[in-house]
Parts: sequence; structure tokens; C-alpha cells
Amino acid sequence: MLKFVKINKENPSKTPAQERIKSFDEIYSRYAAQKAEEQASRCSQCGVPFCQVHCPLHNNIPDWLKLTAEDRMYEAYEISSSTNNMPEICGRICPQDRLCEGNCVIEQSGHGTVTIGSIEKFITDKAWEEGWVKNIQPSNEKNYSVGIIGSGPAGLAAAEELRKKGYQITIYDRYDRPGGLLIYGIPNFKLEKDIVTRRTKRLQDSGIKFELNCNIGTQITFKKIKDKHDAVLIATGVYKFREINLNNSNFNNVVPALDFLVASNKTGLKDKVDDFINGRLNANKKNIVVIGGGDTAMDCVRTAVRQGAKSVKCLYRRDKANMPGSQREVQNAIEEGVDFKWLTLPTKYSGSNGNLNCVQTVLMQLGEPDDSGRRKPEPKEGTEQNLDADLVIEALGFEPEDLPNLFNDENLKVTRWGTIKINYKNMMTSLDGIFAAGDIVRGASLVVWGIKDGRDAAKNIHEYIENKFEEENDLQNKAVNE
Repeated sequence: MLKFVKINKENPSKTPAQERIKSFDEIYSRYAAQKAEEQASRCSQCGVPFCQVHCPLHNNIPDWLKLTAEDRMYEAYEISSSTNNMPEICGRICPQDRLCEGNCVIEQSGHGTVTIGSIEKFITDKAWEEGWVKNIQPSNEKNYSVGIIGSGPAGLAAAEELRKKGYQITIYDRYDRPGGLLIYGIPNFKLEKDIVTRRTKRLQDSGIKFELNCNIGTQITFKKIKDKHDAVLIATGVYKFREINLNNSNFNNVVPALDFLVASNKTGLKDKVDDFINGRLNANKKNIVVIGGGDTAMDCVRTAVRQGAKSVKCLYRRDKANMPGSQREVQNAIEEGVDFKWLTLPTKYSGSNGNLNCVQTVLMQLGEPDDSGRRKPEPKEGTEQNLDADLVIEALGFEPEDLPNLFNDENLKVTRWGTIKINYKNMMTSLDGIFAAGDIVRGASLVVWGIKDGRDAAKNIHEYIENKFEEENDLQNKAVNE
């Protein structure tokens, strides 16, 4: 260990931009074993491991780096997977530059961060290849059941943790495949779908039931789910797209980011998507304008490039330094030919016969900080310009759906932002035995936070069921004895 003064940081090789834009394959290769060990040996084994502190899951990063450096891979896998239900997924899509790697001590000293995410990916990919990832085998089966609404990161993590304790688990999801945005939201070049499906298949093989194509309120009522299970976890995520306040209602070719990404991912999975076939959600040979600066916007611009767009522009009202998305993803997009229009605000859509052909914009400048501490963008007079556009993709974030209405239960309380209101001590909603976790509580966030929330929810659900039914059994036993 402590070899960072002799060994330089070295990331896994990345497919050259002109080659990788021809397919949706993952762009980063995997370390060879020797290289993974070498890069892991750069860890300084800090007394206070800031990488671990700044990981939402508080993964024991220094320990599994040390084990990797010593070629003790099985032990490294055990440590890595003890706190993370999907380490190989987090290794691929976590914004490590904002979390663990961004807070690496040797990065701060100018030696270049330890490549934590790539090593995490290597460890678990090897574990799958070696057969170390086993199905869940509870030591004892419980007669209690838990229903989970949503099969995204929070729902899957909670399901796994509860199944380990022997609970009977049923997951309900509106889509035809489990995984949520891991399947339909994140493009293949960041996360190939077989990586997700082997996780969900393991859960199925471990006795977890999936009810797919299941919309709450139509195929099944929320009340029926409540009555069927001893506890319920709401982990639906947030899917309602945030609209830009422009005159877009009459234009067929102004679309939400998620519609565009879902169509692309479904097509990649060999599904027939009418709006992709007819061209509405297909960027091929079109001038594409994406509005937004987060990771979803980066997914859209990079997808459009791979679909054969004529041009791809990304409009963001602040500068590059203030973009909320991963700087790594921004750099990948720049390499792939995306034209970033920093400090640019769309002001009007123009077109005819229901089709947009132009986005009117104005240049911005950063003024005084707002309530969040970020400098507020302000328009510059006389800087208006028009951009040709055949398809506009709005990637401005996501908001919660109206769950009390969808679930037909006005007693399910929400915040003023529409997220579900919970007691943060036990993650229970306003309804007894009904819990909530993930983006539907905290708002649109990262996969790693969803996993953490799901794990925490599982712990609270377990305590709730144990306490509730222990009390009921005590009362029954007392009645019998009397």
C-alpha cells in the first residue's frame, strides 16, 4: 500500500470517441487483475477515510482496496457487498468525482485520486464470473409478507435485505421489466442491461415475486396491496417531468427526456416502439437541442449522437463549472461532438403545423448568489439568437406524481413538493405499516442514495413487524392463559 508516490493514477482504457459513438456498448474497459491490484495499492489508508465518509452507503473502501492490492479478491468482494446491494452498478454510474474519489486525500495532495469506482466494478464483475454471488438463502422463512411498490434501486435493495431475514416479498412495478430507471432510464453506454438483469434474476431465483405491468389504481388497488401484506414500502421514484415554461404545448417534436430515453432503451432491448419507428423519438439525421445540465441531459445528448443526429446542442443557463451533472459525463459528451451552449436560456419555441423548427435563446451572465448560494443567471440584453431544431428534448429534472390521487388514498400525506411525507426516525408514512424510500421521499437523486434508503427502510420494516406481531402474540398468549 501507500504506493501513490511511485505509481500514477491510471484509469481503465476508454474507447476512442469516433469509435464508441457507433454503438451503445459501455465505453470503459475493465482492469486486468494486475492493474486493479496496482491501482488499489495507491490507497494511503487514511486515519480518517474521507472516501468512506462521503459515500452515502459508507462503504468500507480502504479495506476492500487493501484486500484487492493483496490479491484477496473473495474477501474484497465480501466487504464490498456487505454494505452495497449493487456495487458493480455503483462502480459504473456513481458520480465518483462528486463523492468518494472527489474527496480522496491523495487527490487533494495532487497525486491523483484512487480509481475507486473502477476497482469496485472489477471486484464484483470478478465475483460474478467466479460464482461467488449466491442466491439468498434465509436461515428461516417467516410467515410475514412485505409488498414493495417500485423495482428501482430503493425497492430492490429493500427487497434483498428483507428476503435475507426470511420475509415473503412481492414487488409491484408498472414496467414490463424490473429495474426501474436502471433498465429504462440509463443508457447502455453507461450501464449495459445484462448487468441489471442478472441482479434482478438473482432476486427472482431467491424467492422474490415480481408483479410486472402492474399500475396501482388500474390493475390492482393500493388498498388491496395494503390488505394483502403485513407492511408496504412505496419506492416508486419520481417520473413526472419538469416542464419548461414555454409555448410547447402545440409542438409534436418537443418531448420529455424520459420518453426519449425509454424509447431508446426499449429499442435496444428489441422491443417495438412506435414513436421510435415513426421518428418522433428518434434523433437520426436531426438537429437536436437538449435543455438541461444534469446527468439526464448528458444521457440524452450522448444517446442522440449514437442515434446518428445531424447536430446535438445542449443549452444550459449557467456555466460549465456550475453544471449539476458529473463533470466526467460532460467531458465524455464533449469528446463525442456535443456542442454545449453555456450560459444560454431558451426563451421561445417557433414552428408551424404542429412542428417546431427553431429555438429562440438569449445569453446569460452570472449575477449575485441566490438562496442556494449559486450565482443567479441573468439575461444579457441584445444577445438573442435562433437555433435550428428538429427535435427538442427537455431534461429539466423530475417531480413526484400525485400518489394520493393515483393510489386513491387521501390519507397518504405529501409535502408541498409532492414527495411523500415520512417520519424520518422510522421512515413510516402517515399510514400505519406503510413506509416510503428513495426519490419519492428525497426527490430526484442518485442511485446510491436510493440503495441506502432501501436498506434503511428494510431495517425499519423489520423492526415494525417484529414489534407489532410480538405485541399481538403477547396479547393472545395472555388471553389464553387467563
